[in-house]
Amino acid sequence: MLEIKNLHARIADSGIEIIRGLNLTVKAGEVAAIMGPNGSGKSTLSYILAGRDDYEVTEGDILYNGESILEMDPAERAAKGLFLAFQYPMEIPGVATMEFLKVAMNSQRKARGEEPLKVPDFIKRVKEAAGTLEMDFNMLKRPVNVGFSGGEKKRAEILQMKLLEPKLCVLDETDSGLDIDALKIVSDGVNALRSPDRAIIVITHYQRLLDHIVPDTVHVLYKGQVIKSGDKSLALELEENGYAGIIEEAA
Repeated sequence: MLEIKNLHARIADSGIEIIRGLNLTVKAGEVAAIMGPNGSGKSTLSYILAGRDDYEVTEGDILYNGESILEMDPAERAAKGLFLAFQYPMEIPGVATMEFLKVAMNSQRKARGEEPLKVPDFIKRVKEAAGTLEMDFNMLKRPVNVGFSGGEKKRAEILQMKLLEPKLCVLDETDSGLDIDALKIVSDGVNALRSPDRAIIVITHYQRLLDHIVPDTVHVLYKGQVIKSGDKSLALELEENGYAGIIEEAA
């Protein structure tokens, strides 16, 4: 589903290269964890996949279902089924959460050639999805993320993912700022979306998230490159021994 070939990318303003020859393949049905020390390029990779314009790809390609997405803007990528859950979701004052969700869902449906949802059907879907995440429906009457705690913002991100039903989900440190109860609820929401025709990329520092969202593959990112890949046991090895040995081995 996703194939990244010899990707090089830099910060557009400064020209500082962050991604340096990264290669990665994620198949449909796969949950792939990306781990690595601070500054290794994990979040940068998620932003590049989503199409943020403050990063510039200088070499290589990103193929999604065999098609290059480098020339697509973020809206085009989203319409094709790519979703990014942010590490730090933004507050958007003045934009009602329910209206935001309705516009997003109907935009996706239009891209798939489907009819827009009628209001009763839309509200029913939102209530059902919010219930699985133990979210108070009244919270969704507020502007997007305004007044939400860190955990509530993360639940709202997973709510969007459940409603939009993307094919490629990128979770950028979704466990950041979550207590153990919120972590389990969010993880259950992600696990419910596991599907043979959907790929999920989980970016994290910590094994604890991977106790709840068990990955099929684990990739270690360091200085903008994947330096080692393995199965879920690799995450346990990192938790026990840290990154030093793997970094030394790859040098």
